Amino acid sequence: MITTVTTVTTVAAMGLTAAISIAAIIGLIFFLATKELANAGRSGTSLRVARFLSIGILPLVMAFAIILVVKIVEIIA
Repeated sequence: MITTVTTVTTVAAMGLTAAISIAAIIGLIFFLATKELANAGRSGTSLRVARFLSIGILPLVMAFAIILVVKIVEIIA
């Protein structure tokens, strides 16, 4: 009984982790693409949007690096 509950809890946690990881990666791609498009514009508004998007990119890059390290450790171990 205890083993079944622990297994189900572990599988559910792994599914949630995968969903959050995918959402973070999609968010990072969205922010990077939007920033590049905003930097291509010449108006003050587009430059302001590009600077605003830089705020969200750094935490997502750090999350991506952590996800990458965890996946590499899973493959090696």
